[in-house]
Amino acid sequence: MGFLSKLFGKKEEEKAAAAPNLSVKTKAKENSIPPEKVGLDGNFDESGLAKRVAKALDDANISDTVGLWVAQRGSTVILKYNEDAKDVLNQAKQVANGVEGATAVETVPNA
Repeated sequence: MGFLSKLFGKKEEEKAAAAPNLSVKTKAKENSIPPEKVGLDGNFDESGLAKRVAKALDDANISDTVGLWVAQRGSTVILKYNEDAKDVLNQAKQVANGVEGATAVETVPNA
């Protein structure tokens, strides 16, 4: 199980598999929605950016066994982490920054 399934469920993994080469910019324009709200299938999704980041973390082979969670506030990706995720945090930030529609990445320690 990867981040996408762990955080958002198996159905989101199926959506991602059905649309592997999604162009966020194109879908945002076609559907008149902000890029951060483009879901894995190209349709509106309130958590679209967070789900695409979770998929990108899976694609980058970052272990989902550490305490790392993905959320979004607008076009800002929020990475919430436990102490055991510190080793992968910099890599996760780089991956999140590279996801189309992300304008910033914040890290927040889990209190």
